Parts: sequence; structure tokens; C-alpha cells
Amino acid sequence: MKILALDSSGLVASVAIASEDVIMAEYTVNYKKTHSQTLLPMLDEIVRMVNLDLAEVDAIAVTAGPGSFTGLRIGSATAKGLGLALNKPVIPVPTIDCLAYNLYGTDKLICPIMDARRNQVYTGLYEFEGGDFVVVSPQKAVSMDEIIDEINGIGKEAIFLGDAVPIQKDRIAERIKVNYSFAPLHLNRQRAGAAAALGIMKYKAGQFETAAEHQPVYLRVSQAERERTKKTLLIRDMTVNDVDEVYGIEKETFSEPWSRASFTESLSDPNNTYLVAEADDKIVGYCGFWGIAGEGHICNVAVRQEYRNREIGYTMLKELIARAKSKGIASMTLEVRSSNQPAINLYKKLGFTEAGTRKNFYAKPVEDAIIMWLAPIQ
Repeated sequence: MKILALDSSGLVASVAIASEDVIMAEYTVNYKKTHSQTLLPMLDEIVRMVNLDLAEVDAIAVTAGPGSFTGLRIGSATAKGLGLALNKPVIPVPTIDCLAYNLYGTDKLICPIMDARRNQVYTGLYEFEGGDFVVVSPQKAVSMDEIIDEINGIGKEAIFLGDAVPIQKDRIAERIKVNYSFAPLHLNRQRAGAAAALGIMKYKAGQFETAAEHQPVYLRVSQAERERTKKTLLIRDMTVNDVDEVYGIEKETFSEPWSRASFTESLSDPNNTYLVAEADDKIVGYCGFWGIAGEGHICNVAVRQEYRNREIGYTMLKELIARAKSKGIASMTLEVRSSNQPAINLYKKLGFTEAGTRKNFYAKPVEDAIIMWLAPIQ
């Protein structure tokens, strides 16, 4: 097996060719040139150096986002063009996952940070358990304070890497409560070799797509797109016909997802209320509560990754709370991972307050739950 890997998601341009057991060649440039100038010449050079016919590669791995909008478009367009010309599949690899994979084998909590501007970073949290790469908190666009609070909640020594480190060093020092360090210079930026390694794993697992299907994942959207979503968003009751789509979002979001049967069973109970959010002719989020003796227990809240940061979760939950009040529910409760600071902030914005902790409530990874209450419902 041979994989061609491309990364132009940030300031770095990187190209690699890998077989199952070795990086055959890797070419990385971190200098003041545009990716439109560098990526194809780098690809030509690396292919020439290893005497490779591109028709020999089995697939093309590309960092699919998040990152620079221009860089992602260049990388994805290059991967799509090659895939179409060579009739090869494309393996989309999350950018932040690739950065984290540079630090294979560390016993620390890995926190890549890429500058997303507007006082945000593209980030996520990762660790290795027995050699397995574990996504503790999926990639997202948040403030530096939010990801630091998430790390503090987990309480494990952390290691940072990425192009936002020089910008955020002082903020990390001010706010972090655990021991931390920074990745060494040869591992602290994007490398196509990591994209190739993860690409091989995904290819073996069947996680690839046709070149025609491939699209970059921007995570953050423009203001115009946010306004359009607000205008077209529909919140309605969930039906059994929605369960397959909802289950797909559930699997994408949670390490311990509910089954299809669990959703179907919950919908059959008249004491429960479940809502979905629709935009662009598909379900983009869902939430629900169980009604028990005048109290509402919120069980599920999730939004498709590419539709986050558009206030969809807030809009759904506002409607869910209104539905609960109309049913005579006087108070509502929920549990949330102690490290999930963005969700905690959302619930506080809706009026929930912290009321206690359930030790080791979650698995994969093991973590405490924060209990939150909204009482009385206004």
C-alpha cells in the first residue's frame, strides 16, 4: 500500500509518500510563500526523488480542516484533482488530529492549537492509551480560555503544539492549573507524515470517499452563513423517521453513543420530548428530555460538527425549555463532562447552575460529570 499525503491547512506546506511501514519521503516548508506557489512543485519533486508513478498510490490523504480557508481549498482542490485524474479515493484527515499524532506515544494530554483569529483557536484534546490514539475532545473553534478550562477540568499534565503557541503562551501561563510543556521544534507544526500515518489507518478502516465527494471542513463559518442559518433553521418534533440521521450525529459526537433502539424507545414515551433542528434539507442537531414527576432530565444535545458555532444548540434548547414549561415541568437537570467547558458555558447562558458532581460518571475517557439544574423554569 502507498499513500500520498498533503497538508496545506496552515502556514506549513507539507507533502509525504508512505507505505504501511515507512515514510518513503516527506517535504515540508514553513516559509513566507503561498501554498499555490509551493504545493505542486513540492509534489513533483518528491515524486521524482523516489521515482514514483502517481498511478501506483492507493489513495490520497489530505488534511480536510479546520485551518486557513485558502490553504484548505488549495489542499482539497489538489487532492480532488489528483483523485479524479488517477481514479483514486481521497482520505480526509482532521487537521487537529494530525497535529496531535505528531506526539505519538506521549503520556501527556495533547492540545494542538492553531490560530483561528477573532480571539479563537482551532483545537482539541487527545491522548494515547496502550498505543491507541484517543480523541478526548474533538476538534473545534473556541477561545483559549475555554480549552484551558477544559484541560483544568481533566486535571492531567498537558503538552501544547501548533502555530498559536507563540501567541497564547502568556495566556496559558496565566490560566492553566496543571503542569504543562510545549512540543519540541521538530514536532510542533503540521507534517504530512502524520497525515499519511492516520490516512493509512483510515484507509484500512474504510474511512475514505471519492474525489468528487470530498469537501474541506471549515468548522467556523462566515457571518453571512451564520445569518442564513438563523433564517432557515427549523425546530420541530423528532419522529421515528429521523432516528437514522440522529443516530449518525450521535455516533459522530459521543464516545459512548446511544443506539437507534434507545432513541426509538424514548420517542414512544409521551412523557418525553425530543426535537430536531433542520437546515439545508437535513437534520443538523437534536435534543430531548425525559419528563419524570414534574422534572425534566435533558438526556441528549448534539449538533453536526460542520454546523457548530451558529447558535443552533442554544436555539434548540430554548425551544426545549419552552416545551417543558408548557407541559408543567417546573425544573430541569442534566449532566455534562467536567471538561466540556463550551457546553457548561452554554447551559449557564440558559440559566442552569452547577449543583454537584458525579464521580467517574463517564467512561472513554473516565471523567466526572457536573450536575446542573434550572429551577424554577422562567
